[in-house]
Amino acid sequence: MVKVESLYKSFDKHDVLKGIDTVFKKGKTNLIIGQSGSGKTVFLKCMVGLHTPDSGEIYFDNQKFSELSIKEQRQLRMDIGMVFQGSALYDSMTVEENVIFPLSMFTDDTEEEKLKRVNEVLNRVNLDGVNDKSPSELSGGMQKRVAIARAIVMKPKYLFCDEPNSGLDPTTAIVIDNLLREITIENDITTIINTHDMNSVMEIGDNIIFIKEGVKEWEGSKDEMFKTDNPAIVDFVYSSELFKKVRETYHN
Repeated sequence: MVKVESLYKSFDKHDVLKGIDTVFKKGKTNLIIGQSGSGKTVFLKCMVGLHTPDSGEIYFDNQKFSELSIKEQRQLRMDIGMVFQGSALYDSMTVEENVIFPLSMFTDDTEEEKLKRVNEVLNRVNLDGVNDKSPSELSGGMQKRVAIARAIVMKPKYLFCDEPNSGLDPTTAIVIDNLLREITIENDITTIINTHDMNSVMEIGDNIIFIKEGVKEWEGSKDEMFKTDNPAIVDFVYSSELFKKVRETYHN
């Protein structure tokens, strides 16, 4: 579980986050949605420690991040997996070297132990036999699966994903969505996904928060979203033809 209390963040006197409160649930796929510039990426980066909030608190289960020592923060970061928007794989490394990197950085495992774990996670994302390939030899969807493998290789308690379907075709995006949900349930992870993909919302939206101009305007499940009359979220998603059809079904 990740709990956020009254989170504020500004840049150059411009308020980006304006007092966000929410709880991201364990074992659930928690989605953050909103227009470009709404503050959702800054919100995600505050939670993973890439930005320091101006005020407010972030709790990882019962740990208040601001009260952790440097050693405790380092330990917590070992419990966090991150899937970046562009996959962020090292082109100069093979797939195996990319996935083994966190284990080499943060563990004292033997080479045999590390390789066993790498093969486990590559198998889990259906990428057996690509260890020696470079990222450039893989499709966009395969690169994303390598990024997921690297994110879970340390067996994290918390998994953060920034636009994991960016640049993918709809069919591949569904594969990534289903993979993230399966991994979340199997490992009872708190998964937080930043997305603009309404298909993702409908496929895996256990818990959704909608941010508008730095404010949490709405929160609920995908079923509740299809029934809501909240004007802010209706305006945001109503342009989706797929959403219109589903919304009409729920209201009939």
